[in-house]
Amino acid sequence: MILYDDTRCCRGWRLELKMSKKVLIIEDEEGIIHLLSLYLKDAGYEIAVAKDGADGLALHARLHPDIVILDIMLPAIDGFEVCRRIRAWSNTPILMLTARVSEDDRIEGLDLGADDYLVKPFSPRELVSRVRAILRRVGNSEGGESPPSSSSPTSEAATVLRFPGLTIDLPARRVEVNGSEIALTPTEFDLLVLLAQSPGRVFTREILMNKVWGYDYLGDGHTIDVHISALRKKLEANSEQRYITTVWRVGYRFEVKVRSPVS
Repeated sequence: MILYDDTRCCRGWRLELKMSKKVLIIEDEEGIIHLLSLYLKDAGYEIAVAKDGADGLALHARLHPDIVILDIMLPAIDGFEVCRRIRAWSNTPILMLTARVSEDDRIEGLDLGADDYLVKPFSPRELVSRVRAILRRVGNSEGGESPPSSSSPTSEAATVLRFPGLTIDLPARRVEVNGSEIALTPTEFDLLVLLAQSPGRVFTREILMNKVWGYDYLGDGHTIDVHISALRKKLEANSEQRYITTVWRVGYRFEVKVRSPVS
């Protein structure tokens, strides 16, 4: 079932607010739909709702929203499959909602291309802050580009970071491991660049959240841990190198190490 935000406009997006960001909510729980719609409208966003995965895919193709809020547990087509199909044709940012407590489930969503996740129950204020942070990072209405690195490098050497087995092209937002490109989400790319631009420096989880998500971001350090786990999995899947080291009880640092052989 597809629902438009007809409280504001009976013909799709309201003309007077055409510059507002468009949010597609794919969720089947009425209480959550009502709560998200209330808070997101109050924050100035235009809303459309689909109550199952099939309708969500159809509405995404029709409306080209700026961001998708996607529940994992959906009728017809589950959230993982919806995420996979959206990623096949679009870079629209995706914020996944999950009631599952397993970190593997969260990493699976990130592996499929989700930009972030929230665990139910969650604060609607936190969700709005996540939406704002993701859209700020993406930086354009189609969700296909991200703003350039804040360091604004001017030389070619500064725009391409090279390490053993790893190349990071900042302007192209392209990452290669052993000569093969790997697909990173915007969040993963921004985390990697931040760490790799300062090898050996220890970044606390709070610093990483503030730098990547923004100072108004509401979340806990475990969010960083899940994103780092997903990033490591992609970087080290076909490499003898390890690039991100955990500093116990503090955070993370970038350093290149040879993977220890499994005995």
